[in-house]
Formats: sequence, structure tokens, C-alpha cells
Amino acid sequence: MRYRTLKYWLICLLTLLLTQYTADLYAQDVDTASHIKVGVYVSPPFVIENESGLTGMSMELWESLANDLQLSCSYEVVPTFRELVQGTEKGLFDVAITNLTITQDRATRIDFTQPWYDAGLRVMVDQNRKAGFSDIISGLNSAGHLHTYAWLVFVILVATLLLAIFDRKFDKDFPRNWREGIAESFYQVMSITTSGKASRKNLFGWMGRIFSALWLVCGVAVLAYVTSSITSVMTTTSLTNQINGVADLSGKTVGVFTGSVSEEYAQETGLQTYPYNNIDDAVDALQGGKIAAIIGDAPVLEYYEHTYPKRRVTMVGPLFKPDKYGFGLMQGSPLTRRLTIALLGAHERGLIAELRKKYFGEAR
Repeated sequence: MRYRTLKYWLICLLTLLLTQYTADLYAQDVDTASHIKVGVYVSPPFVIENESGLTGMSMELWESLANDLQLSCSYEVVPTFRELVQGTEKGLFDVAITNLTITQDRATRIDFTQPWYDAGLRVMVDQNRKAGFSDIISGLNSAGHLHTYAWLVFVILVATLLLAIFDRKFDKDFPRNWREGIAESFYQVMSITTSGKASRKNLFGWMGRIFSALWLVCGVAVLAYVTSSITSVMTTTSLTNQINGVADLSGKTVGVFTGSVSEEYAQETGLQTYPYNNIDDAVDALQGGKIAAIIGDAPVLEYYEHTYPKRRVTMVGPLFKPDKYGFGLMQGSPLTRRLTIALLGAHERGLIAELRKKYFGEAR
């Protein structure tokens, strides 16, 4: 009987201790989650930084969820996607806020909430982009025309020297000064080459006329060749420089955002990339001719095009590599499940639809 009584009290004591331990753990989770540190990457229109602070679709959605869950937050802005993910992975941030794409690699390093936005990648180009001088020279070199031009220059120089020697010997009115004589002969050769006209004196009658006619034929042929080769290269270069989608980016340098899905995609497909921390720097490089196009999240690029029409940038091609955005958290975070449930509630009460309409309009 005593043994049973002792066993009963031991079970009660163990149950009491286990209950208290569970309550302490829950209280610890609540205390830990009551004030959290949020990492933020500025990416309009999802995160916008202005004089009054941080706003944007992601920020408004997050602050609504944090209010529902009675969370107090402190924010830290980071310069790149990479630093945002790495900071969350290392526990520097409890939550990562921006247009953060859910990928397999990231999901092995951090936790994600329920997806709340469907997106993908698109290509942005400069509306004013035209084939430049360097593009034409490169095209002429690739077609082998520059090599031919070099030979033509050599022939012109040799012809100039021979003509100067010839006229100096047979034409008594030809300048005796070598510098003036070379200049006169060079003028005569270039006149024939560029205009097909010969203004020099005929010293040998009908034979001189035939010789001059042959010079004229050569000059017209050279002029026709140079004109047609430059025209064809300019046409080809203009067509080559047209970018109508991601398929036209091969062999060109494209701008991407450091640590973003666009950077990963461009590198995986073998494109030449130049990383930028923000879209303003990327657009400056695009319009400065440093890059041929920008690959980025479609809603971010579309918002920039709509917001800054004077920058003269435009979207080309359809959306590709579709993806989804979610909030990132440190692995094993007790907030992951709570935020996911809160996001589902935000979907059901139409909050996310309202924010989408606010930042992207009815067409989105």
C-alpha cells in the first residue's frame, strides 16, 4: 500500500515538474518573440525607404502581421539580398523582409513562411540604346573588313608616293618641295577614291586618258566597297543590338542584383553579369552603356518603369522563371508557424489583395 502511495506521489510530482518546464519554455518563446530584430532590403515597391522611414507592400504587410501577433520590432537595412539571407541564417535577424524569393538553396539555410506573392524575372532595356561607334568597329573587325581597309590604306599611301615621283619627273608645274608634292598627290588619289573624279593634268594624250579612266574605275570600286561594308555592318549591328527578351542576351553583359535570384539565374545560364546593390545603380549603368540589359524581379522592374518614365527604360519579353515571395526566418524559429497562420488570415480577409492593388493597380 505504501509503495502504491509513493508511486502515485512521484507521478504527480513528475507531472507537475513537466508542466512547469513546458510553461517556462512557452513563456521563453513568447518573450523571445515579443521583441524581434528585422532585417530589411530596400527594393521598391516592396520596401521603400524615405524621409519618414520604411514603407512598401512588404513592410505594410509585415507591420499588420506584427500588430496581430503583438510583436515589437527593430529594423536594420542591409545593402544586398545576400547579406539579408546570411544575416538571417546566422541569427542576426529574426525575420527577413523584402521581395524574398523562396528557393531550394535558401530553404536549406533559413525557414520560410507561406508564400504571399507570385512573381518571376523579366528583362529591362534602355529605350534609347543604339549601335555605337565601338559596336560598328567591332562588327567591321569581325567581318574582316578592317583587314581589307588596312590594305586599302597601304595601297593609297603607295599610290600617293608613286604619283608624286611620277608627276615630279614629268610635270614641270608639279611642286618641287617634297612636302607640298606629297600633299598634292595625296589629294589627287583621295579625290579619285572618294568622288570618282580626277582633276590632274593629262600628260600623255589618249594613253593618259585610258590610265585615268582605270584610276576612276578603281576609285569607284573602292568607294562602293567601303560604303556597302559599313552599311551592312551597321544594319547587322542594329539588328544584333535589339533585345526582345532573355534569348537575345547571349554574349552581352547584363546587370543583376547582388545575391538575388536574377544573379543566380544569369550565372547558371552562362551570361556575363555585373552585380549591383540597387536598381538605381543598375539603370545608371544601363543608360551609360556599361551593360546591355537588366535582369530582375518583374514587379520591381515594372514598378520602376512606371514610376520613373523620364529614365526611358522599358520591359521586353515575357515573364520567365516564375517564383514566389515569402518572409524568411532563422531555422527552427517559433515564429514561422505563427506568421504562416497570420498570412493565411491576411489572404482570407483580403489584405494582400488590397496591398497589391495599392502598389500595382487593377492590372496586377
